[in-house]
Order: sequence, then structure tokens, then C-alpha cells
Amino acid sequence: MNILISSAGRRVSLVRAFQKELKKVYPKAKVYASDANPQLSGACQVADGHFKVPMVSDPDYPESMIRQCREHDIQLVVPTIDAELLPMAINGDLFAENGIKAVIASEAFVEKCRNKREIHRFFEANKVAVAHEYSRDNYQLPLFIKPIDGSRSIDTYLIEEEEDLTDYHFDNDKLMFLEYLDHKHYDEYTCDLYYGKDHNLKCIVPRKRLEVRDGEVYKALTVDNVLIPYIKERLSHIEGAVGCLTSQFFKHKAEDKIYGIEINPRFGGGFPLSYLSGANYVKWVIQEHFLEETIEEQFDCWERNLLMIRYDDEILVHGYTG
Repeated sequence: MNILISSAGRRVSLVRAFQKELKKVYPKAKVYASDANPQLSGACQVADGHFKVPMVSDPDYPESMIRQCREHDIQLVVPTIDAELLPMAINGDLFAENGIKAVIASEAFVEKCRNKREIHRFFEANKVAVAHEYSRDNYQLPLFIKPIDGSRSIDTYLIEEEEDLTDYHFDNDKLMFLEYLDHKHYDEYTCDLYYGKDHNLKCIVPRKRLEVRDGEVYKALTVDNVLIPYIKERLSHIEGAVGCLTSQFFKHKAEDKIYGIEINPRFGGGFPLSYLSGANYVKWVIQEHFLEETIEEQFDCWERNLLMIRYDDEILVHGYTG
């Protein structure tokens, strides 16, 4: 009953959480990690074993993953980056034919999440407000520009003056011109949502983002606020949603305004705070996908006002050959 954390990169805390929870149930089971360059991956170094896989864009990626999973007796795969979600969802049947389960949403829902414009339509259909999208010839400053398929804050721009706009912004059809939600007036939250195999919402942990580096949270606080009933009312069931969904919301500091920003159907980089607060999504994944147990709603299982302050640490790899 081995598990793979794919594209593990820096997800040391996630690997350790799966090691801890898996070995409570199967003491001899292992948590593996894969990466395009495992020798330079901290998560691969702390895993029980690791192996190299092609880049997600490589046509051989799915077949390579399956070969490695069969070789290492891996029955469950947990993806961690946006780029691998759609290839895994598309090849879900192929994985299943080889005795491998991937904890991933349906292909249709992943496609929505990978397109920011589509996820805006999804939010609006579920009565969640979104930032207004301007046309190229009719916009208001300041505005926020981001790609429809981006991640990690890459290719995003805050435009405050007309001269900040360039031909690149106007000519790139993938860029969205959006109403700017000023952090002076809005707090930014990442909410870890858990959906069971029945696609019903089981838990919500809002994490207030206090400091972010390279698109990943470094300081955050668990908060019990209006986001919990707001999300429960609107997103209690999402067809195709499975496991941890990392969703982003902006909440106005003084007024009754909430905006949905995006959903990433995977464990996010800041998930360790939710896990350490008591929201044991890792355990629930094992219970559902290995033990065939049903997860009940557990909205009060986590510690409120828990502050996480992350820091850099060292992992030494002896005998590195490059």
C-alpha cells in the first residue's frame, strides 16, 4: 500500500505528513516521491524512496509514471503541481487499469480550474462574486493582469499608470484585464477544502495569507470567519471534486464583500498549517482510497487562530554526483 507524492519538489512537510499517517495503518508501507530532478528535491530526499520522471510536458510522462509505480508497488498517487493535473485526469482510466489510483478531480473540473476565466464562470454560477474582467479597449486603472492558465504568480502585473501597459499586455490573448482588489481594503485567504469521493464538502480551513514568497505562503493564520458558512452554502457539492482543493478568496475588511479568485484541485504549498491545526486531510485520503471508509463532515476539527511562520532549513545529500 505505497503512496507516491508526484512532482514533490519542496513539499517536505506533505511527504512527512503522509509518512506519519500511512504508517499508522500500514507500518511497512512507504511514501515515495518523484521529480524531474530528484537529487535536487528536498521532498525526494526525506521520502522513503524517490525516482526521476520526465517533465510533465513530455508525451512519455503518463507511461513513465505507470512503469515506476508498478516497479515500486505504488497504488496511490497524490499530485502537487498544476501542470500535472490535466495529464493525470485524462489518463485516469489508464492508471486504474494498472491498479493505480490518483487522488484527483474529474477531467472536466480540472479543465475548469486550469482556466481562470472558466473558474470565474463556475463561481458566478454558484453565486460567488468575482473581480470584473475588462475589455482591452475599456478598462479602469488600477487593474490587475494575470494569465488564464498561470500559477505561482508568474506573468502577473499590477497596472497603476497608463504607461505601465505595453504591447505585450494588449497582444497576449491569454492575459486577463481584471478589476484590482486592493490589499488595503481586502484580506486574502486561501481555504483548504476537503471533498469526499461523493463530491460533497467535508471540511473548510480558511488560512489568512500574511506573507507570500514566489506565490507560496510563508506566514499564515487559521481563522474562523464568515467564509465558512459562505462556502458551505454555495459549494457544498462540486461534481467531480475529490480530495483537497486549494481555493483563494478576497474578503473586504469593512464591508460585506467576498470575491472568489481561483481553485487549484490539489494540496497547496500552505496545506501543512491546516494539517497541523487538526484538519487531517492526509488521513482522510488514506481512509477513503485504501480503507474504503466514508468521511463524515468535520467542520470543527481544527484549531482556530493558529499562526504558522515558515523558515528555510537544510537537507544534506552525501555523495552527490550531479
